[in-house]
Amino acid sequence: MPQNTGTRDRDIRLVLAAVFGLIALFAPFGGPWQVIPAILALVMLTTAALGFCPLYAVFGIRTVSKK
Repeated sequence: MPQNTGTRDRDIRLVLAAVFGLIALFAPFGGPWQVIPAILALVMLTTAALGFCPLYAVFGIRTVSKK
């Protein structure tokens, strides 16, 4: 699986994972208000860790800088 996300993109995904994780942790209503942000946080964290985004692959987007 080749990487298709660059360093800046991965950093943004890590920040978004933290934000969604905090929203899920402190959601006042429970239920979907906690589950949906938790799932989004896991997706952002996974794609940042792997350096691969399936949606980018489908649309042919690459944010990795060429050397």
